[in-house]
Amino acid sequence: MISDSHVHTYFSGDSQADIDKVIEQAISKGMQQIAITDHHDFLIENDRFVLDFNKYNEVMPKIKDKYKDKITVLYGIELGLDKRFVNELNEITTKYDFDFIIGSSHIANGIDPYFKEYWENRSIHNGMMEYFESIYENLTLFDNFNIYGHIDYAIRYTPDGTGTYEYKEYSDILDKILTTIISKGKGIEINTSNLRKGLTYTNPTAEVIKKYKELGGEIITIGSDSHQDDENGVGFGFDVARNILSEAGFKHYNTFEKRVAKYHDL
Repeated sequence: MISDSHVHTYFSGDSQADIDKVIEQAISKGMQQIAITDHHDFLIENDRFVLDFNKYNEVMPKIKDKYKDKITVLYGIELGLDKRFVNELNEITTKYDFDFIIGSSHIANGIDPYFKEYWENRSIHNGMMEYFESIYENLTLFDNFNIYGHIDYAIRYTPDGTGTYEYKEYSDILDKILTTIISKGKGIEINTSNLRKGLTYTNPTAEVIKKYKELGGEIITIGSDSHQDDENGVGFGFDVARNILSEAGFKHYNTFEKRVAKYHDL
């Protein structure tokens, strides 16, 4: 794989990764491109995930120039989509000249499924349905993104600790999500961060990736969702991702530059 399309650095509220070390890891693994996609989310943990755009926009052009002869560094962002902040989020996407925008759902009706409070009065099924329904609602409100990130994110934090689910249990809402993404000309990602935890499945699962392909989905990026700067960060688990994509019928994966999808053979 020539690119990791989902990487975090110290600009994200949940990462201390040194941006130079992250890029050097990508270079050492033979990558030709890396997308720095630091978090911007409103109202999570007292705004810990609100991106310092002034600093980000100061550093990123320098980083791109510093490594231009070794690797293409893409100016990206992971936007936490939230119906309460439609105007603010749309303004961000038009104000800055991003190469790549991940739209993600970290919030369902005002609370992050990461927190145990989300699950206190919800069964796993109801909690996941509410999360998936929030994604569908976001899709009706937002267009200014390129791919939807880790569309089953909430399953990572279910109280039973299994982190697994059956596609058929949520097929109606998942099919609505996937067909809407496809109809908008957007894509999804295969996110390998679970593999770093010793789990055997990606976000979304191989079953969802296969269904996306069956429904006509073509745009798909590969991201480690790395928050670290060691060898287990950038590109981790990409061999598994390649196999999942191949088994789902994909002959390619995508990267983005200047918000335009590029196609690469597997």
